[in-house]
Amino acid sequence: MRHDRLRMVGRIIGLSAGLAGSAAMADMTSFDRTVTLNDHQQPAIPRPDQDATAAAELAAFEARTDQKPNIVILLIDDMGWGDPGSYGGGEAIGAATPNMDRLAAEGLRLTSTYAQQTCTPTRSAMLTGRLPIRTGLTRPILVGDRITANPWADETSLPAILGEVGYNTLLVGKWHIGEIEGMRPHEVGFDEFYGFYGAQKEITQEFDANRYPDLVLDPYMLGAYEELGNDINLIHGFSDGRTEVAIPTLGIEDMAEADLRLRDFTLQKIAELSQDDAPFFIEHAFMKVHTDNYPSAEFTGASASGFPYKDSLVEVDSIIGDIVDALDKAGELENTFIFVTSDNGPQMDMWPDSGFTPFHGAKGTTWEGGVRVPGIAYWPGMIAPGQVSDGLFDLMDLFNTSLSLAGALDKLPQDRFMDGVDQTSFLLADNGESLREHVYFWMNTTFMALRMHEYKIHQHVVMNEGSPFLWIDMATVQDVGTAPWLFNLYINPKEDYTVGHRMSPWLATMGAEMREHGATFARFPPKNIGL
Repeated sequence: MRHDRLRMVGRIIGLSAGLAGSAAMADMTSFDRTVTLNDHQQPAIPRPDQDATAAAELAAFEARTDQKPNIVILLIDDMGWGDPGSYGGGEAIGAATPNMDRLAAEGLRLTSTYAQQTCTPTRSAMLTGRLPIRTGLTRPILVGDRITANPWADETSLPAILGEVGYNTLLVGKWHIGEIEGMRPHEVGFDEFYGFYGAQKEITQEFDANRYPDLVLDPYMLGAYEELGNDINLIHGFSDGRTEVAIPTLGIEDMAEADLRLRDFTLQKIAELSQDDAPFFIEHAFMKVHTDNYPSAEFTGASASGFPYKDSLVEVDSIIGDIVDALDKAGELENTFIFVTSDNGPQMDMWPDSGFTPFHGAKGTTWEGGVRVPGIAYWPGMIAPGQVSDGLFDLMDLFNTSLSLAGALDKLPQDRFMDGVDQTSFLLADNGESLREHVYFWMNTTFMALRMHEYKIHQHVVMNEGSPFLWIDMATVQDVGTAPWLFNLYINPKEDYTVGHRMSPWLATMGAEMREHGATFARFPPKNIGL
């Protein structure tokens, strides 16, 4: 494993040889406006006046409520940037999303929020504040995978830190960051877990004889699949080690109703936790709208489209409304920071059981369609309504931002490189500006691209669909050739015509920024856990 890690570092440093960190002082007129505080933290744009405004707002909130804020993350699986109505979808594409649209209208709608390209990398990055290349969680952990090291053995999770400072922590829904002992959510920081270890498709494919007859109707093949040992049941886990089957999964119907069962549990826990003086952190991670979608009986035919994906999107939106209503009923809505997002772009391989993005690419790629996702920040009385911003926000920033809201930034790990940025003032200050200057895109252990301002540069290789919609199953890899591909996303958001050195002065400058990023791996080598 050590030799593999060294080879990985060598590939990365090939990108980065010879450069150290950014200048200690920022020049706000320069292309890179960041300040480097230390050698183990992502540089950020200093915004002292904005930070002071947000700090005053938080202090006033705590004086008024005598508590730290609750934090609720609503994470939808595989929803496209263009699915919610507030992002151009909704009724226009046959699936109204009034609840998400209301939160966007009454809060802050972010138009340049970025995830990783697939589920496991995004979910791990949110909970560690670190790029997947650093933790080893570089791709989804699939049925039959046998990793060689537990990545959580030396990682510090967001719920673990929040628990240290007095938060009750709960994960409801999809985990997908490992199900072996020592990797389960209630073993890495959550007080309680009520959900599923894997993705929806990994469960339903055992039962759907129409879609997977070669598996379901062949006893030998089905037995071999079940022998792989993935747990498909609805699990209830506790931090003391107890792990129970809450509801066995016996067929497609159980998965069709799963999100409503998860909703009921979250509503119950909100009512219970609101009676405690301690604040709470809840990550409600939907099983839908990851393929294969089977809407619940209550929502079958609920969308104008009538297709299962669209019905499931309407179901998810309704559940978001139920959760917000439960917070309101419990008297906690004005005490709660809510963030709604998706873990990656739509999985177009499964069309029409997939979402919509107006951008190039889809899930499994680092094109905008694979990594740009909705991001809605909502907190009545704290986030002014009606705001829209194209400032850069990486879902890893939820790590630092949550610690900031909890008054726990001093517990940010110091012995590893942290890629998140504290975006508290961006979200809370009226017409706030992002503190993030760079978004880095990796595909497993390959560095792919960098976004700064409205520019995005693809360094070495790009992924192309081998057949229409097939961005995973038939994707091909192409070298960019003699020069990196550079796009101005404001004039070409579909990334289909590189401006390169012909029309942009930033090609060399962004190359230097990528080398600085690569240099962090010389100081802090990445892990290899066998994925």
